[in-house]
Amino acid sequence: MASLTNITPEHRAAFEALTSGEYANFALFSCFADGQPAAAICAVNEQGGAYTIRPLFVSVTDTMRLTDHDGREAAQ
Repeated sequence: MASLTNITPEHRAAFEALTSGEYANFALFSCFADGQPAAAICAVNEQGGAYTIRPLFVSVTDTMRLTDHDGREAAQ
């Protein structure tokens, strides 16, 4: 049987952290996704003077095709 969702517990935790207002370590990060200009919402953490940037969500790029589980494409 196919999965009813692609949303993982990690996705849900990241979304809840973003929307809760409890954390201040998020940044909008200019980047490239598969070579296309994009932006990502990232968690930024400092440990021992080094920063780790962990992408949580990436913007839609011009070449991305977003569909639901039935293959219906999302409106642009």
